[in-house]
Amino acid sequence: MSARAYLGLGGNIGDPVAKMAAALRRLDGRDDTAVVKVSRLYRTPPWGKTDQPDFVNACAAVVTDLAPRDLLELCLATERVFGRERRERWGPRTLDLDVLDYAASPYEDDALTLPHPRVTERAFVLVPLADIAPDLAFGGRTVADWIAAIDPEGIKPASADGEWWREERADT
Repeated sequence: MSARAYLGLGGNIGDPVAKMAAALRRLDGRDDTAVVKVSRLYRTPPWGKTDQPDFVNACAAVVTDLAPRDLLELCLATERVFGRERRERWGPRTLDLDVLDYAASPYEDDALTLPHPRVTERAFVLVPLADIAPDLAFGGRTVADWIAAIDPEGIKPASADGEWWREERADT
């Protein structure tokens, strides 16, 4: 049984765009997961820990045969492939892949809570998510409604569309 899930992607050290693109291609190349829609890239100010470089963020919709926890494990394994080291909360990272929503259904275990518990507080997630799923609802309000209630200050588009991930660049 396939489910639609939404992922948040980001990074701010190394070449995060190349890593995000390669991660999406890696997910899309699997038999059990397909990338079906990707937002534009956005340059975003750091959140939580502000004394670090700006981030590049995006969101992606995937269709997957994996269960929610297995999708999380795939995301964590993919982060490790691309050099992610978890040293400090909200600190700099080469690649971050977060499961934001899975089949528009609540899910909770010891490692994963869905929908993502802070999705509605984070403009760096909501703005790119609005590109691909403005009507997705969290807590009875759509992504578009949540954006109206937050400050998207400093969040700037960094690509024309959601096709940025499809072609491998020569320098990756």
